[in-house]
Amino acid sequence: MLNLAAVLESTVAEHPDRDAVVLGDDRLTYAELDAAARRVAASLAARGIGRGDRVALACPNLPAFPVVYFGILMAGATVVPLSVLLTEPEIVYHLRHSASRALFCFEGSGPSPLGEAGRAAAAAVPGCDLFVPLTTEPPAALAASLSPHDAGFDTVRTHEDDIAVVLYTSGITGRPKGAQLTHSNMVLNALVCTRLFQAAAHDRHLVALPLFHAFGQTVHLNAGFAAGATLHLLARFEPSAALTTMRSAGITFFAGVPTMYWALLHQYDATSDGSQDVGRIADMLRISVCGGAPMPVELLRAFEGRFGVAVLEGYGLSETSPVSTFNRLDRPRRAGSIGLPVWGVEVRIVRADGTVVAGEDETGELQVRGHNVMCAYLNDPAATARAIDPHGWLRTGDIGRRDADGYLYLVDRLGDMIIRGGFNVYPREVEETLLTHPGVSLAAVVGMPDERHGQEVKAFIVRSPGATDTAEDIVAWCRQTMAGHKYPRLVEFRDAFPMTAAGKILKRALLAPPAGE
Repeated sequence: MLNLAAVLESTVAEHPDRDAVVLGDDRLTYAELDAAARRVAASLAARGIGRGDRVALACPNLPAFPVVYFGILMAGATVVPLSVLLTEPEIVYHLRHSASRALFCFEGSGPSPLGEAGRAAAAAVPGCDLFVPLTTEPPAALAASLSPHDAGFDTVRTHEDDIAVVLYTSGITGRPKGAQLTHSNMVLNALVCTRLFQAAAHDRHLVALPLFHAFGQTVHLNAGFAAGATLHLLARFEPSAALTTMRSAGITFFAGVPTMYWALLHQYDATSDGSQDVGRIADMLRISVCGGAPMPVELLRAFEGRFGVAVLEGYGLSETSPVSTFNRLDRPRRAGSIGLPVWGVEVRIVRADGTVVAGEDETGELQVRGHNVMCAYLNDPAATARAIDPHGWLRTGDIGRRDADGYLYLVDRLGDMIIRGGFNVYPREVEETLLTHPGVSLAAVVGMPDERHGQEVKAFIVRSPGATDTAEDIVAWCRQTMAGHKYPRLVEFRDAFPMTAAGKILKRALLAPPAGE
């Protein structure tokens, strides 16, 4: 029997009075967090929610997130983390597809779009009978208001192959798919991280990555708690606040996507009053890791030179819990490389004809097999069969290569996926939404290079007959219709699109200037 909540419970037994999470002046010790989580679990159990049920959680990096997350797990249920950037129709889809019986949703200090959208979405989905607003009030007060029981709830015994978390990820076919990760997937991946990063109980994490994403959940929440670290939360990443926290809290562990590193570097360069003591930050920062998107080598070297810490790059997917490869502290680091497969995980490179690449520097699709690979996509056996072969190899859809020493490199994407600020954006999903606009006859979405976000989303549009919408009109509509990381900031109108004989839009040709310019 195994439950992901064990990563919390083991540290509660050893270090009950150590700070588990810190946000500004608010602190929760491991014992306090555990007690609040058990009240959440008791409240769910009292409503008949338990093993085999799914409960959605939409919350930024607040102390309420780990309280509810582990409360759901302790009740034996499955956590369905949702992005706080989702709109009401998107939340409805996730709740309906996952058949979530409850939604814990952040409201904010006053009426907020997320709270309103979550409440309306829960009301629109049959079977989602419990809506719990989350605020910035102390989690213990929230937990006590939910349940008349004390904090002595016993964690439900779950099997290692039971589903702990469903992480939604979109494929190139458009609609989000729920990657089902077992308790074994998540626990082993967390323990791999504690080993990989040589985690120590005195570590202090700066948690800028959203905890509703696989990266933040594993490297910070689960691995951090397993090691007894203290997590200093940022409700929203802001580079000045991040640097201030790194200095004042003596942060020893930082994980981020490349755009965060870019922002920290530019924020420090823009600070001329000496308020950011980079020497103090460099003295305390023990390790810094990067994932979510390829990090430009120039940016990596600039950050290392300024902050005096080696940046370790890695690779993973929601479907792999997510950590699959990483550079290591005990091995030479290769700038630009995603490192070596982590313990218990195999990675191979496969040609288009299905044969496995044996030599160095030949490109092919990266495929992963190991304890970290999801068991299946929720309610989608066809997609599961396409993703995982009969021998357990997960087709990542990413192109990579291996050098003579076995280090892996991410070369490109097989599909058209855009990575904006570390968030995956799938063009077809955006295109399908654009086509619901009455002024849009045809749409093609591509990623454009962007210094700050890595890529920016651009929509090429053929107007409907008689439509007079401007680019600004389309962007404003998209902002109201799609999640914040998805909607195109750039819009260009064309009279027609270049196409193949079969009618497929030639997106590469769209990037060339229109004829006559």
